[in-house]
Amino acid sequence: MTIMARRLISLDVLRGLTVIGMILVNATAGMYYGLEAKVFPLLLHAHWDGLKIADIVFPAFLLMVGLSIPLALNTARTTTGLDATQAHRIFWRTFRLFLIGFLLSNLNWLATFNEPWRFWGVLQRIALVYGACALLFFWLSPRLRLWLIAALLILYWPLALLPSPDGLTTDLWVRGHNFIASVDRLMFGAGGHNYVKGPEGYDPEGLLGTLPAIAQGLIGMAIGEYLLRAKGGKTALTLLMAGVILLLTGMAWGLVFPVIKDIWSSSFVLVTSGITVIVLAGLHALLDKGHPVSGMAALPVTFALAFGVNAIAAYVLHFLMNDLLGWKLLTQTYFLTRGTVGEAVAALFPVGLFILAVWLPVDYLRRKKWIIRV
Repeated sequence: MTIMARRLISLDVLRGLTVIGMILVNATAGMYYGLEAKVFPLLLHAHWDGLKIADIVFPAFLLMVGLSIPLALNTARTTTGLDATQAHRIFWRTFRLFLIGFLLSNLNWLATFNEPWRFWGVLQRIALVYGACALLFFWLSPRLRLWLIAALLILYWPLALLPSPDGLTTDLWVRGHNFIASVDRLMFGAGGHNYVKGPEGYDPEGLLGTLPAIAQGLIGMAIGEYLLRAKGGKTALTLLMAGVILLLTGMAWGLVFPVIKDIWSSSFVLVTSGITVIVLAGLHALLDKGHPVSGMAALPVTFALAFGVNAIAAYVLHFLMNDLLGWKLLTQTYFLTRGTVGEAVAALFPVGLFILAVWLPVDYLRRKKWIIRV
């Protein structure tokens, strides 16, 4: 645990919003699949191709993982470079994140050993993206990293179209019918260890999908390097223009290489990166002016900051608090109000209470100016 240092407020707020979004999406899925409640469809992931609000939060977080690297490691790159100490830190942080992710993905398996374990997961992908991007920050110049982004995204398209080793026909518009998913089945399908089960199963955080996810982290890294060197009052406008270009390019590419979160398609990377950078541009214009936010605007900013400065801790906590709080107790608000306000609105009440329950401890950390580092 370390004392909070001076930070980029817009980045912390946006990171906090994405963590809140992750908790919102996971808890809403719990209402939908656990209680069969009618929920707002945009808060559930797209079945395959397409994009909903729920599909944006994770890639936004990955982009910010990359964005944070120049802010954290720029001094080390210009002074010591990638020495043994720095490499050691990167490796062990990557390992710790991956290990925590594996444990969270397998809480039920660890408790009973009566169900298949799962190798991949959200924190596992965050770990691999962080580790790869941190090393590339030292190894490659900014220009070469831009070329690498292009290469990863362009080459991922024909990779997805390769024939599946298990003989399933290739059709990017059909769930699981692609080479990316087939590699997941080849690795773990026999034991049922993929998130999506069955002969067309796969893992949405699987092996090959990590490649375009790294490209997304590198896009964030380029944004972070721009913020480090940018001066003057047009920074937010430049970010806005970059976001619009990414979004439009991704939408156009999506006509032939569909926007699919579950295989992290190249068009998905560009669309979600564009949306994230556009939101960051707005927050940067509002919050990074050098003076504190006041009035009513301070309330949502402070709320989001609590999650943003301790993002990993908040994400881990929401997994652990599910059983500690008693999810069944919180869902009573749904049963008590659905007849009055409707099921979709009523389903938000236990979700909101759960978010507040996670907020209380992380806001305590914020007020103490403590950051739990992994």
